[in-house]
Amino acid sequence: MESNITHEDLKQFRELLIKDFEKLLSTKGEDKETDKVENLEWLRSKAMRRIMDISPGTLQNLRVTGKVRYKKIMGSYYYNKLDVLNLFNND
Repeated sequence: MESNITHEDLKQFRELLIKDFEKLLSTKGEDKETDKVENLEWLRSKAMRRIMDISPGTLQNLRVTGKVRYKKIMGSYYYNKLDVLNLFNND
């Protein structure tokens, strides 16, 4: 049995492949980030700012006012994940 494949068929196949790859890549990236954050007890400043969608100054204010516990290790700040969750529960 012989079947002719047209340029249009190839174009549609290409578009389906691209969509499938994009879906796989976006899902895989989200799962990795979620797993990383869920498994950590202490989060770095960048992760805290991304999760809370806040500026570095706002994060510093939370630290200075004692609303979140932190540790400073070799110039990097680490914040307690439970404190962040409690910020939202106490409002």
